[in-house]
Amino acid sequence: MKVLVIEDDRQAAAYLAKGLKEAGHVVDVANDGKEGLFLAGAEFYDVMIVDRMLPGRDGLSLVEILRATGNDTPVLFLSALGSVDDRVKGLRAGGDDYLTKPFAFSELLARMEVLARRRGGAAPQTRLSVGDLEMDLLSRTVKRAGRPIELLPREFALLEYLMRNAGSVVTRTMMLENVWDYHFDPQTNVIDVHIARLRQKIDKDFPAPLIHTVRGAGYSLRVPDA
Repeated sequence: MKVLVIEDDRQAAAYLAKGLKEAGHVVDVANDGKEGLFLAGAEFYDVMIVDRMLPGRDGLSLVEILRATGNDTPVLFLSALGSVDDRVKGLRAGGDDYLTKPFAFSELLARMEVLARRRGGAAPQTRLSVGDLEMDLLSRTVKRAGRPIELLPREFALLEYLMRNAGSVVTRTMMLENVWDYHFDPQTNVIDVHIARLRQKIDKDFPAPLIHTVRGAGYSLRVPDA
């Protein structure tokens, strides 16, 4: 799912973004209400996670504006304010669910999935496959031709990105921005190092390689033409 996190506590926002990305979601973060309102109106999101107390514009009025303009993206409020009255205010403002801080991250993920199902969209994708390569996003496991392959967290994230873009050319800059979430110098060799490690695990000892170099452009994960 594509998720918008609107949270002014940068440490909490980073924690949420990291956990959501590790769970396979695409995440945008806004650190104040004004930026959050702009992103919510400019992009499509499957779910929004909104802190109630925000600088610039508080979470309640932000959601009220979105609902008044016809934006029906499911909203999960996060707040340290946990009284019944506070929860009622959040729901009446247009929120779909309300989670009190501190919370268990597993519960947040489960509530997000419920909101996405209520919206009537497709169920979150939990498995990826390219040829005989299979990835289970829930158990965080990878197999090729039924053989388990052990990957480090960064290798898993890189392979997931390649698999989600299977058949397309993925540039080094795209991988740096989407897997590392940093704007590195595109000339850095960090991508090549990780691709080499993936090849050792994914392609070595198998008859047909899946990871292909596209000279002058980047890499592509695809099943070779027969």
